[in-house]
Amino acid sequence: MNEHESWRDWLVVLRTPGIGPGGLRERLGAARGQIGQVLAQLRRHAATLDLEAQAWLRQPDEARLAADLAWLAEPGHRLLCCTEADFPPQLETIPQPPAALFLSGDASLLLRPQVAIVGARSASGAGRETARLFARQLAHAGFVVTSGLAEGIDAASHEAALAAGQPTVAVIGTGPDLVYPRKHRGLSAQVAAQGVLVSEFPPGTAARADHFPRRNRIIAGLSLGTLVVEAGLHSGSLITARLAAEQGREVFAVPGSIHNPLARGCHRLIRDGARLVESAAEIIETLVPAARALGAELALRLEQVPAAGDRTTTSGWRGDPQYRQLLEALGHDPAALDELAERTGQTAAALSSMLLMLELEGCVEGLPGGRYQRLPGV
Repeated sequence: MNEHESWRDWLVVLRTPGIGPGGLRERLGAARGQIGQVLAQLRRHAATLDLEAQAWLRQPDEARLAADLAWLAEPGHRLLCCTEADFPPQLETIPQPPAALFLSGDASLLLRPQVAIVGARSASGAGRETARLFARQLAHAGFVVTSGLAEGIDAASHEAALAAGQPTVAVIGTGPDLVYPRKHRGLSAQVAAQGVLVSEFPPGTAARADHFPRRNRIIAGLSLGTLVVEAGLHSGSLITARLAAEQGREVFAVPGSIHNPLARGCHRLIRDGARLVESAAEIIETLVPAARALGAELALRLEQVPAAGDRTTTSGWRGDPQYRQLLEALGHDPAALDELAERTGQTAAALSSMLLMLELEGCVEGLPGGRYQRLPGV
């Protein structure tokens, strides 16, 4: 089966009413990851599904599928499936993990250590400035800032990371071809160019209220920790924080004035066990061990070392010939991921894991535009 046929099968199944990510993953497990077999099984047993699903499987909307495929054919667009080696492993442990993600931008960023910054849409000027400060410092420390492209704290966080020349991840509650709110068209384009836009929803999917809690579980799931900056007691940001806590991730909250209604959500989080933070340095110190563990997990997942090897520590790479080959290929000038893949013969997913380890060791620096620079003395 060629890539186009595989994409079409994925799209047909993803658009089948009533299946959902859990149902699809269960069927993929039974079919050993073969989407064509999943689709064939669905069609054979269509009578067990509801009438809408039966009608879709019997006669899919070819115009809709053609539009989906046209979107995927655009440069920088991708359907990242849970059966692929570079599907983010941190999403595998969350409740109802997505079966596939529509991406616009640099897919390898999803393998890097991320920190979510979320908060009120109606944030104060001081709250937005606080978000910018944290985002800028976290980005310079090597963490990818992840948020939801909403107004207020989300937008401020994305903008600060981009202004710092660093990438950012935006998880959205619409199809990947739509922008919500519309005023963020320019910001969305910047994120796609310098980072990556992520959606669980197929192209053409409009914004709906129930999409945003689903989006929030992915924001929390991708991130090693979630920082809440200004949130009311009924804020959607508290949902993201709760999901992060349930997923075993760190939750951080910035305290505020007792007279500010947008501080009450943060104060509730702190009372419930979130870490009170006043600087990005506190977050960085807390999350560095988790970032190193993620790098080691990615290395094992991508079969860069045997399970019993010593790359579970950050110094284990030094004797590995593939890491030495990567450093030689990198040379002393900035290079993009696709250039390094061509020079080394390694996949982009494998290189992302290796570069993460080298960044954590202070040997390589990530640069704007998805490029990497070998640091002096290495």
